[in-house]
Amino acid sequence: MAIEPTDFAGAVPVDGYGPGFFRVGEKVHHGPVLVLQGGAQGWAGLDDRAPLLALAGRVDVLFLGMGADIARPPADLVAALEAAGIAVEAMASPTAARTYNVTLSEGRRVACALIPV
Repeated sequence: MAIEPTDFAGAVPVDGYGPGFFRVGEKVHHGPVLVLQGGAQGWAGLDDRAPLLALAGRVDVLFLGMGADIARPPADLVAALEAAGIAVEAMASPTAARTYNVTLSEGRRVACALIPV
C-alpha cells in the first residue's frame, strides 16, 4: 500500500508498507522500525524497550503498530512508557502508520514503533 507524500515541514512520514517492510522517507526498512519526525531506525520489537524509553521528553504519543491486527501490548511496557510521560496508542501497524502521518502533519510530537504486517 502506498501513502501519498505530503509536505510535513521537514518531517519524515511513513511512505508505504508491505509484507515485512516499511518505506520511510523513501528508504525501505525490513523488520520492525521506529519512526520519529527526523527519520527511521531499526527496532528489535517489543522486547527492545530502551529506544522507546529514550523518547521521553521528545514525544508525547507513541503509536504502537502491533502487526497486521490489533493486539494488546505488554502491560509492563505500557506502564513504563506512561511513567516516562509517553502516551501509548496500540493498533494494527497500517493504522498506526496512517495515524502517525496525520498527527505528524498537525505538528504534534509523535513517534511510531511498527511491527511488520
